[in-house]
Amino acid sequence: MATLVAIGGPATDRGLLENKQQKLFSVLTDLRHAIVAYSGGTDSAYLAWAAHQALGTDAVAITADSPSIPESHKREAAEFARECGFRHEFIDTYEFDNPEYTKNDPNRCFHCKDELFNRLEQIAAERGFENIVYGVNADDLGDYRPGQNAAKIHEVKAPLVEAGLSKAEIRELSRMAGLSTWDRPAAACLSSRIPYGTPVTLENIKTVEQGEEEIKALGFRQFRVRFHGELVRIEIAKDEMERALNLAMAQAFSAIFKPLGFHYVTIDLEGYRQGSLNSVLKK
Repeated sequence: MATLVAIGGPATDRGLLENKQQKLFSVLTDLRHAIVAYSGGTDSAYLAWAAHQALGTDAVAITADSPSIPESHKREAAEFARECGFRHEFIDTYEFDNPEYTKNDPNRCFHCKDELFNRLEQIAAERGFENIVYGVNADDLGDYRPGQNAAKIHEVKAPLVEAGLSKAEIRELSRMAGLSTWDRPAAACLSSRIPYGTPVTLENIKTVEQGEEEIKALGFRQFRVRFHGELVRIEIAKDEMERALNLAMAQAFSAIFKPLGFHYVTIDLEGYRQGSLNSVLKK
């Protein structure tokens, strides 16, 4: 009888998972050479590991050294690459030089990914790499993600989608492979904390980054700091909310965010939810 595993949802057939992983390896092997757009999150980390398994040194993981990526995430990305032994590099990206990006309309993510994929195409042409891949998964296809349009324009491949892998399946396969990233909290760039229509600046994303690092130091795992001018809106995962909702923690949050320039410090009672700023687009 097949072993069943559960990751926050229905039980999953282990044999089916292993078949999907083999499909992924096959897709990657057929590419012969690949650059992996690697942020260090659970999905791209699993993809970078899988590319290394399938292609060895014919795969290289490249991380954008962008101001919108928290410094702690860059360190974690580099450390995971060392743990797994795959090729890894950082490259500079210049999306903040593009006014279409910094004006922060609903197409911001397109301009970010367009910049990244342009830079990766340059490297691919210089080194004779035939393919660029990125870590979009099957669950991502239903969300508002303009970065996927950039991937289509640049013909960036999505092996996790080709293998039919969901987020939960990627986490479980990562756990089975002993990857330290299997339960890493969902991550997104710092610019995603700024509401559409509010310009993205180096100053406001660094303010968000500092606040999030200090919340992390309090022991919270899954959260977001949402920047609303003079007001900060803190989203905490529902399973951690009880710890956040007390006077002592309220004082701790105020002590973090008042010195950062916020006049009002709030906790969102709906808790953390991925892409919450996209909700205004659906009205």
